[in-house]
Amino acid sequence: MTVRVGIVKLGNLGTSRYIDLILDERADRDVYVRTIGTGAKLGETEADEAVAKILEFKPQLCIVISPNGALPGPTKAREAIKNAGVPTIAISDVPMMKVKDDLKAKGIGYFIVKCDSMIGARRQFLDPTEMVLFNSDMTKVLADTGVVRLIQMELDRCIGEIAAGGAVTVPQIVIDAAKAVPMAGYKNPYAQAKAFAAFAAAEKVGDLDLLGCFMQKEMEQYVITVASAHELLRTAALLCDQAREMEKAGDSIKRTPHAADGKVLGKTLLVSKPE
Repeated sequence: MTVRVGIVKLGNLGTSRYIDLILDERADRDVYVRTIGTGAKLGETEADEAVAKILEFKPQLCIVISPNGALPGPTKAREAIKNAGVPTIAISDVPMMKVKDDLKAKGIGYFIVKCDSMIGARRQFLDPTEMVLFNSDMTKVLADTGVVRLIQMELDRCIGEIAAGGAVTVPQIVIDAAKAVPMAGYKNPYAQAKAFAAFAAAEKVGDLDLLGCFMQKEMEQYVITVASAHELLRTAALLCDQAREMEKAGDSIKRTPHAADGKVLGKTLLVSKPE
């Protein structure tokens, strides 16, 4: 049974870059994904347009991903999709913690990714090149600290429940280092420690960018603050590089590819077949 998964991207989160691709990394899985994006904007008008388009696709599962999921646009999008009878999962960053209990009460799934921090969005600092570099570093942190695999596994479980004709139990998970890093499958304890450190550093990036973007008023202060946040994320990405290289040295990189039928396979030895 082919499962139809709809994804609405409102604005940009680090996780937004790959959320549709992790469901079918080799383009041979029995799943049909449609993504509707609104670029950098995430207001109510954009939400209305995106929801109308995604519902035309008739999804059996829908993901709404955005920064600050407590804002009116993302809130309107996920509630409209849920009210249309489609199992819905919200993915966002720490500000969505404000509506976590409301999401739970309404039966909406969620991933709150604590290390997926906001960017240093000050005009004097942020240009398109800096934005891309930030997202590149963030993607590496999300992948190498286990966030990607945790989300993959939970979404695969939901898709499997739909394919089997059963009810969907949507995940409701706050992703912190304790939940994410074990999913990365590190065998070397020093590699695992580096991944924990990278996650913690990426979390701190959000605190710094919040300070620089919204609290500090003098340019001499806030430009240095947001620049320091980006430098910290770059350091986190370098820690991730080091952790993965240590695992390569021991031929113990964990891989979890999909079979064509959607089954999640596993392996560690590079020259071996996943089973």
